[in-house]
Amino acid sequence: MPETYLSDLQLSARYGVHRTTPWRWYNDDETFPKPVKLSPGCTRWKLSELETWEANKASSVA
Repeated sequence: MPETYLSDLQLSARYGVHRTTPWRWYNDDETFPKPVKLSPGCTRWKLSELETWEANKASSVA
């Protein structure tokens, strides 16, 4: 199955945060997935890595 990639706008909509917040998470939280630069001006996050990060965050809170 092909990998799905999300932009910072899509991440902000997914998590209900400001567009710059995923970048802050990336800089401040070493567990947050690293973005992938697909081309100049096109940086995305892998959905599969985000889902793993979400699951790990949920299990650490529970």
